[in-house]
Amino acid sequence: MIDFSLSDEQEMFRRAVEQFAKREIAPLADECDRTGRYPRQVLRRLAELGYLGASFPTRFGGGGGDAISLAILAEELAKVSAGIALGVYVHVALALSAVAAFGTEEQCRLYLAPGLRGEKIGAWAFAEADAGSDPGGIRTRAVRDGDHFTVNGTKMFITNGTFADFFVTTVSTDPGRGMKGLSLLLVDRNSPGFKVARRIEMLGVRAAETAELVFEDCRVPACALLGEENLGFAATMRTLTLGRIMAAAFAVGLATAAFDQALAYAKERRAFGKPIGSFQGIAWMLADMATAIEAARLLALKAAWKAARGEPHVLEASRAKLFATETCTRVTEQALQIHGGLGYAMESPVQRFYRDCKVLEIGEGTSQIQRNTIARGLGLTG
Repeated sequence: MIDFSLSDEQEMFRRAVEQFAKREIAPLADECDRTGRYPRQVLRRLAELGYLGASFPTRFGGGGGDAISLAILAEELAKVSAGIALGVYVHVALALSAVAAFGTEEQCRLYLAPGLRGEKIGAWAFAEADAGSDPGGIRTRAVRDGDHFTVNGTKMFITNGTFADFFVTTVSTDPGRGMKGLSLLLVDRNSPGFKVARRIEMLGVRAAETAELVFEDCRVPACALLGEENLGFAATMRTLTLGRIMAAAFAVGLATAAFDQALAYAKERRAFGKPIGSFQGIAWMLADMATAIEAARLLALKAAWKAARGEPHVLEASRAKLFATETCTRVTEQALQIHGGLGYAMESPVQRFYRDCKVLEIGEGTSQIQRNTIARGLGLTG
């Protein structure tokens, strides 16, 4: 029997997050976008209510849920503010998920447990100027020096970078081996030799504070190694696979927000004596938008369902991210078109959706990378 419905518990969680987002995030969305400042109290409130830890083990203070809980959280938060949702996404789906999957008991005590309580905020320090889609191009170098690593390099486009307490950092520990010589390190903000070089202004998701990080003879204890040395690429890909599921759900939430605005406007705005939604050109646009969003939602939930069951889900995650993020871009563009000149005005929320969507096709593996992954699954590429 095929059941596409959420369980009663999952539906209760969805409604609770939806109400929280409308009550405590929606009123901040426009101001945070204008000022480019992240409302850190939102992370604390999400932690207090148990939402940050919904998909994590109970022994660390989590709710014992799974990837479906993570997808629900992402979709509902993205409906009200993609920028604020992005900060949560990076903290939960990337930084904390990596610690939960590969951390020692001590690392989980020091980072995961306080992270779920909102006492420490994490970031995912992966991208570099010459290394994003190509992990083998990572140049940030970590050299073992007794009971420490010495780290040198630069990381770019790091969400939460301006205020995070710790950074799950991808480094090269054996440069001659390319991707097979990568490792993950937990780098504290107060580590000697670490600094936030600058805030990077972005076109969209402006509430999410993005930064460039610099490591200059940065001293990191050897016990900060996350997982095994030189196996960081596999750990990174496993983390990103979960991140891609959440990114797909994120895209569904943002697309839904844009669609809801467009549908309401099409029913209210009148031209030639009747609502513009009654014209076939607009009606068909909205029909296509609704259909694509529902298909994207089902792809995201299928990937989350397989992850929750412990089944292989790399292809499902890539398919979901590819389709959902590209759907989000099309839907937000069409929503703006339906609004006409009003949608292009900065006072309209639709322009924010339009600016926010594109990053989803870039982060956690571009659409081209997803197509490569899917093609490999079909036996078409090496």
